[in-house]
Order: sequence, then C-alpha cells, then structure tokens
Amino acid sequence: VQLQASGGGLVQPGGSLRLSCAAPRSDRSVNDMGWFRQAPGKERELVATITSGGGTYYADSVKARFTISRDNAKNTVYLQMNSLKPEDTAVYYCNPVVYYGGAYYSTRDYWGQGTQVTVSS
Repeated sequence: VQLQASGGGLVQPGGSLRLSCAAPRSDRSVNDMGWFRQAPGKERELVATITSGGGTYYADSVKARFTISRDNAKNTVYLQMNSLKPEDTAVYYCNPVVYYGGAYYSTRDYWGQGTQVTVSS
C-alpha cells in the first residue's frame, strides 16, 4: 500500500503547516502510524505516533508544538506543526509503526518521497 505524504513547504520561523498522509481508500487496514523526519546529514528520527485508537506519542523536540491526529474514515493521518523552528527543517515521512522493546519502529523499509518542510526567514 502506497502512502502519500503532502503539505510541506517553506514557512517562516514561528509559522505553521499541516502535513497529511493518505492511504488508498481501498486499504481498510487500520494501523498504528508514525511521522518521521530526516534533516540533511542526519539520521531519520521519529517525530510522533498515533495508535489505531488515538493514543499519541511525541518526541521531546516537538512536544507542545506538534499534534498528530487521524481520520480513519478518510484513511488519513495528519501532523499539525505550530511554532516551527529552523531545526524542524527536514523531509517528513509517514509509515505504519510497531511498538517493541520500549520504542516505535517503522514496519516498512520503503519510505516514499516524503514532503519537504523548510523553516527559514
């Protein structure tokens, strides 16, 4: 199942963006989902997760600024990003996740194209 991340762009520090991650409507599976990001020269990192029941987790770096949500009827997961900082600049990806050994991991090796978020004045 191909997931399509969208909604990225160029925004000034302090601004907001909402990212979307859509699965085909034909895919009726409901998974725990995660947003990840990868900045130039850095490893990919987990940003936030949401369970099929709506439970959430956030990396410390985005707590109180980012909100993950989902609309199961639309097969879409969202990431509302407020008070953006230059260090949030990265390519953002979404994938199903699994919780194991105290951490979340992507269940897929394929990451797709992601969506670029650039925070700059």
